[in-house]
Amino acid sequence: MTTSRIAPAARLAPLSATLAAACALLGATGAQAEVVLKVHHFLPPSSNAHVNIISPWCEKIAKESAGGLKCQIFPAMQLGGTPPQLVDQARDGVADIIWTIPTYSAGRYAKTEVFELPFMAVNAKHGSQALWEYTQKFSLDEFKGVKPLFMHTTEGYVLHSNKPVTQMEQLKGMKIRTATRISAKMVVGLGGTPVQMPLPQVADALSKGVVDGVLVPWEAMPATKLYEIAKYHLDAPKGSPRFANSIFLFGMNQAKYDSLPPNLKKVIDDNSGLAVSAWAGEKGFDAQVEAFSKLARDRGNTITVIPEAELKRWEAATANVDDDWMKDVAAKGADGKKLVAEAKAILAKYAPK
Repeated sequence: MTTSRIAPAARLAPLSATLAAACALLGATGAQAEVVLKVHHFLPPSSNAHVNIISPWCEKIAKESAGGLKCQIFPAMQLGGTPPQLVDQARDGVADIIWTIPTYSAGRYAKTEVFELPFMAVNAKHGSQALWEYTQKFSLDEFKGVKPLFMHTTEGYVLHSNKPVTQMEQLKGMKIRTATRISAKMVVGLGGTPVQMPLPQVADALSKGVVDGVLVPWEAMPATKLYEIAKYHLDAPKGSPRFANSIFLFGMNQAKYDSLPPNLKKVIDDNSGLAVSAWAGEKGFDAQVEAFSKLARDRGNTITVIPEAELKRWEAATANVDDDWMKDVAAKGADGKKLVAEAKAILAKYAPK
């Protein structure tokens, strides 16, 4: 009787092939695994920021990751909470990514809010590039647990009201909506009474007379429909910084970012930073000014450009806001005078040519 012997290598060959095939299948499955990022913000899906900044960014990372990254966007605070809580939601993992004005939480982002001082940036691209560079150098510690992906400013705030304002004296006794504590101090310096509130409350407050005027950028027109409520709009001369501004953060939960595989981290990194901050400012804000101010013109509203001489009076009346900010920052252990100088130097670096 002849016994058939199978060499060990021959017996292992089918097993090796099976294991190789299984590993290949697992690898392919892993490469195609989809990471869903919950993106939370406070404006409606029809808003300019949703349409021109947040959605395009999400589409871009989905394309560049070949479907490995996908956003699930929750506009209008659909995950709960209030706009001032959004940064904490990113830090705590309630959302993976948030878009918000961090300084809705007064006093927590003291060093970064230097860009909210009166009459700083000429336009949003200008302010956004400077804000990103400044934050990376001087105030990242204010965002522990959250990874800034990009940051930007608005093109600057315009005063929208139901009665004409062309001189500082006309602001006396007027209740003016402001976004942050810095713009509230500016309004006090001009003789008005500040009423601080997030953007979603603005239209209702103006229409019901809770406030007499609001400081928001032209960019906010679609989200608020202010062109249907306000009759007068006071703007700054072309090439001059507008009256006030706000800083915005598009930030990601740090642990979520850290959990991504290298290839997906690279996609996020490629869509973060200085150039993306400039894009958000220019595409989301500067590029919208003409069309959104036209909404007011088309309704027959009055748009006035403040005269240069009057603008100088407003600047002088609000000079103390910078001084107060320096004292506030110094109380927290930072050199406010140096930080203002650094912010203005970086702004000069990116000034429009």
